[in-house]
Amino acid sequence: MVTVSQLMLVAGAALIFALVPGPAVVFIVTRSVDQSRRAGMASGLGVACGNLALVIAAAFGLSALLSTSEIAYDVVRFAGAGYLVYLGVRRLLDRSVPSEAGDVAPKPLSRLFGQGLVVGVLNPKAALFFFSFLPQFVNQGHGAVAAQMLVLGTLVVAITLVSDCCYAALAGGVAQTLLRKPKVVRRQQIVAGCVYIALGIAAAVSGPSHTNTAKAH
Repeated sequence: MVTVSQLMLVAGAALIFALVPGPAVVFIVTRSVDQSRRAGMASGLGVACGNLALVIAAAFGLSALLSTSEIAYDVVRFAGAGYLVYLGVRRLLDRSVPSEAGDVAPKPLSRLFGQGLVVGVLNPKAALFFFSFLPQFVNQGHGAVAAQMLVLGTLVVAITLVSDCCYAALAGGVAQTLLRKPKVVRRQQIVAGCVYIALGIAAAVSGPSHTNTAKAH
């Protein structure tokens, strides 16, 4: 099974993966600013579950497909990009600006979780991290490869979830001191929409590079 040295190496890589802000972190922070700490954390939990789905897929062989097939990679890439653009457009079209400070209508946590789940599953760079980078830490002489992938991948997901929750808590705290006027709220909606659209465009135009996966999250 997995050795202590494997766990330590993967934990180190996971810390870099978690602390370097990427599309998922920006998504979570934007949700915290847009709604609240709880909203950001719900989105982060959804992203974590999406990443866990990628780990399971990688453990059972999908890594070979996405690592060798440009078409499969592009399907994931454009699906994720399209979803982020969709969220951005919806945010820009949202005119529900509150008449008084603190009246922003909260979205159901289940809905925020679901959106985070989709973002986590359709994040192509995160997929390449789990499909191309993580298998390098697997030792075929230590037992079942799938079991090792599941253990190591779950460790990465747990570390990134803690990091994401910290980002959400910090961003939510800052937001509560800023979002006090309807005009500020509307400007924040515009910024959030533009951020989502920018993330979608960035995902769409990024090439299928199998390197530099440390910034996948």
